Amino acid sequence: MKGIALLLGLAVAAGTGAARAAEMYRWVDQAGQVHYSDQPPPPEARSPEVRRLGDKPSATTLPYALREAMRQFPVTVYTAEGCGQSCKQALAYLTKRGVPFTEKDARMGDNADVVLSHTGGKLEVPLMIIGRSALRGFEESTWAATLDAAGYPSSSTLPPGMVARQAEPSRVAEDTPEPAPEQPGEGSPEAPATN
Repeated sequence: MKGIALLLGLAVAAGTGAARAAEMYRWVDQAGQVHYSDQPPPPEARSPEVRRLGDKPSATTLPYALREAMRQFPVTVYTAEGCGQSCKQALAYLTKRGVPFTEKDARMGDNADVVLSHTGGKLEVPLMIIGRSALRGFEESTWAATLDAAGYPSSSTLPPGMVARQAEPSRVAEDTPEPAPEQPGEGSPEAPATN
């Protein structure tokens, strides 16, 4: 009898461990990094999700044509505070059309360098980068033709409730250390030339 009770206890313990191992956690940390783990997320995690392995696929699967356009020609839109009506129209157009995109602040970090390299040294927004192409300013017919050529559907095919816009996580000043001041007489190495 003791042997049966012991086997039953081991079976229950193994079942509990298997159920625990079948859970996967997804969360975003303070730096905006997405993490996947079999361990629960820390208390400061943002957007925590629990997924059970073996669950049915999500009902929010994107249509094939949209997934392919996103894979081959990802869309990033650079905006800045004070951009005004032009940025609002650009973002509204992409949202209405159902084009998944990432919005980035043109004045933050390396984003400014990207914008300046595509606009001849001017901070000109909105700027849409689609694949390797860049469109300065917002003109609906030009954006529409470019998105059409990239294979994006002409009207939204996003599942109900899915949002097209994904904002870049904002950085906290403490997260980005300032460069040390250059000492007199010390030269800094030149950056390689880019074309």
